This record gives sequence, structure tokens and C-alpha cells, in this order.
Amino acid sequence: MDTIDKIYTVTELNNRAKLMLENEFKGIVLDGELSNFKKYSSGHCYFSLKDAGGQISGVMYRFKAALLKFVPKDGLKVRVKGTVTLYPVRGSYQILVDEMYEKGVGELQKKFEELKKKLEKEGLFDKLRKRPLPSMPQKIGVITSPTGAAIRDILTVLKRRFSNVHVLINPVRVQGAQAPREIATAIEEMNSHFPDIDVLIVGRGGGSLEDLWAFNEEIVARAIFASKIPVISAVGHEVDWMISDFTADVRAATPSVAAEIVLGRKEELVKSVDGAAERLRNALNKKLSGIDDRLAAALRRPYLREPALFMSRFVQGFDIALEGFLTAKGRMFEDCGEKIKTLSGRLNILSPLSTLARGYAIAEKAGGRVIKTFSDAEPGERITVRLGAGALGCEVLETKEKI
Repeated sequence: MDTIDKIYTVTELNNRAKLMLENEFKGIVLDGELSNFKKYSSGHCYFSLKDAGGQISGVMYRFKAALLKFVPKDGLKVRVKGTVTLYPVRGSYQILVDEMYEKGVGELQKKFEELKKKLEKEGLFDKLRKRPLPSMPQKIGVITSPTGAAIRDILTVLKRRFSNVHVLINPVRVQGAQAPREIATAIEEMNSHFPDIDVLIVGRGGGSLEDLWAFNEEIVARAIFASKIPVISAVGHEVDWMISDFTADVRAATPSVAAEIVLGRKEELVKSVDGAAERLRNALNKKLSGIDDRLAAALRRPYLREPALFMSRFVQGFDIALEGFLTAKGRMFEDCGEKIKTLSGRLNILSPLSTLARGYAIAEKAGGRVIKTFSDAEPGERITVRLGAGALGCEVLETKEKI
């Protein structure tokens, strides 16, 4: 053999190749189709990425996989970012993935962030404008697909909790090019035609980011913002955050959760009513017990035990008072009689009739005017002379100043 400068062990070769690959292909972006995807109980994900001409093994560790925005599965076209390395034990090279998106999601994510920033700046996400949900809604509006799992989940929860609630469904497409316009129009229709609706649930079940994208469209966000009816956004799963979630008054992780939020549990309401009834019974019992105690104390008093004795004191007092009243009344009448006699005497003295009774007379002209002086009458005039008893009709023969 020729002179050999360096002899490598297998391990040394694999380690050197590993370093070379990691230095040369660090942070590369790779497009491919998922196959043989498997997620272990540890949370680590193992898979292959392939295209028409070849394939490469891939690994995504648990702490990176936890950040995925979708559920990877075989046949899905994805874009990954990571570092090409070599697994020394087997001598096989692979890509250690840090990020994974559905194909085209990178552009969608960029569009999402741009719209989110724009609407947030305009105040569509302002927490101060978000309205509280009614505690006991009578009518609930639902805007979703009429055939999807979301509507079945919502109706199942609502029926289980309050079977008598009124649900109004406005069916729409929830994915595809026509979906955003249909969803926005449905929100406007609910507000204009059914203003008595207490709350709106707008959403759909899970899916890929592309499937859910209708709820990231500006037209839907503005329709939610303009709604006079409080809106719950219920799109996808817990990890899925849509623009509609930020704009709505309340965000629900799933359609089922939205139904749970909009109606309190029937059991909780029954428990609350039972508790109130129990408190009322206790309060009434306490009140009645107090009344019983006061009644018993009253019955122990002498005037209730022997009412005749109690009344005799009042009867005797009444008799004494009545006797005093009658005596005072008789004395008062006697005094009044004496006063009347005295006043009558005084009136008789002052009365003209009394003067006439003593022999005096009053001369009156025909009109009844008293003649006081000789000049008040004319010779030949008919006059009346009033006496103590009766009167005389006379004629004036002559008038004299002096007798």
C-alpha cells in the first residue's frame, strides 16, 4: 500500500462528516412531502421528507414539535427549516428540524401578521370595546357550515345544558374563496334581521391553516367588529389563533367550548336556585321562630292570662271618668242658665220695647223711618205711633217746635 497520512476509525469519520454537514448546511430551508411520520410518547417526531428524486430522514424534538400550528401527517407537503447532520451510530445523515410549516403557510403567516398589525393599530382588538356575554341568553345565533362537526358539537352541548334555548343557524361555507364573503354577510344579516339575538357563535372545526384561512380575512374581522350582537369566535382547536379570535368579544378554543361558554351549566343554575331557596327557608324559619318567642312572651303577661282582670281596671276608670263628665256637664249647664238670665235682663233694659212698655211711644213715617223732630213730619201727613201694645194710625194736624 502507498504511504498513508491518516487512518480513520468509523466513529472518527462519522463525527468529522457530521461536523462538515452541520457547518455547510446549517439553517437551510427544505421543501418536501412527509412520509413515515411518527410521533413517539416522548414527544419526539421522526419522519422522511421526499420528492420525486429522493428522500432524507428527519427528526423534530419535543420542545420544537410543541410549537407546531398543525397536525403533520403522511402525504402533506411541508417546508422545514433546520440543520443537516449525521447520526454517528448508524452513519445515516438526516435533517434536524427546528421549524415546520405546511407548504405555502410561510406566505400565509406573513399575511396574517401584516393584517393583525394593521387591525390592531386601528383599534379592532381593543379590550375596552369588548362586551360581556349575557348570563342567560334566550336566543343564540350560529354561523357555520350546516354539515360540519362544529354545528353538531354546538347543538349537542346546548341541548344537554338547556334544551329550551332558541338556536338560529345561518349556514355558510367555512373554507374556500367564497367563504369570507358568506361569513361576513351572515353576520350582517343576523344583525339587521334578527336584532333580538343575544349572542353569535361564529366558527368551524379544526383543519389546516389554509382550511381555516377564511377567519383570517379582513372582511370577516370588520363584520365582527361592526356587529351590535356580542360575538364568540370558535375556530379550530386550542392552538389555532385566527384574526377573528382577536376581533371577537370572546374567543373559544373550540365550537364545543363556545357552547359551554354561552350557557352556564344547568346543574350550576339548579344548584344556585336550590341554594337561594334554602337560604330563604332558613330566613323564614328564623323570622317565624322570633315571632313565636315574642308571642310566647306576650302570652305570659298578666293581662293576656287574665283579660277580665285587665279589663276591669279600664271599666272602673271609665265609670269614674263618665261620672265626672256628667257632673261637670250639669254644673256647666247651670252656669250657662244664670249667664243667659243676666244677659236677657240687660237686653230688656236696652230694648225699645221695654221703653214702650213704660208708656212711651215711637212715631214712624209711612216708610218706617222714625220721627225724631217736629220738622220730620208735615201737617196732614199720615204717621204710625207704635205703643207698648199695638200701634195707632194718626194724621198730623200741625207741627210745633216747642210744646
